[in-house]
Amino acid sequence: MLMRTDPFRELDRLAQQLTGVTGTWSRPSAMPMDAYREGEDYVIALDLPGVAKDAIDIDVERNMLTVRAERRPAAKADDVQMELSERPLGVFSRQLVLADTLDTERITADYEAGVLTLRIPIAERAKPRKIAIGGESNHKQISG
Repeated sequence: MLMRTDPFRELDRLAQQLTGVTGTWSRPSAMPMDAYREGEDYVIALDLPGVAKDAIDIDVERNMLTVRAERRPAAKADDVQMELSERPLGVFSRQLVLADTLDTERITADYEAGVLTLRIPIAERAKPRKIAIGGESNHKQISG
């Protein structure tokens, strides 16, 4: 139902872990996701722990779905001294090419417990349907 668009995503993720460099608007980090079919919907679940709901942007243009989010540093008092900071901050993005069999006009999004869940209905034209067989044919046979 969707196609991967970035073959180097895993390499980028590994480099980010090794260098500690976080995503920027010009070079965002990828966010982990699951994608599966559930009944008549295609479901995409993206992990965005610690991201405020208003820092998530979801766009669809033709069959390209783009999710961007920014995890900002928590506001701290002047007397706070950070001892350890392992949670990545910065910009995260994911682009997915959606199949023509999905109804991009009716995508819904929910955000709960740090997981963004997108539900994309299967388009009516892509659902299996029965074809009725008509009665006697009125076609003439052509003999040669």
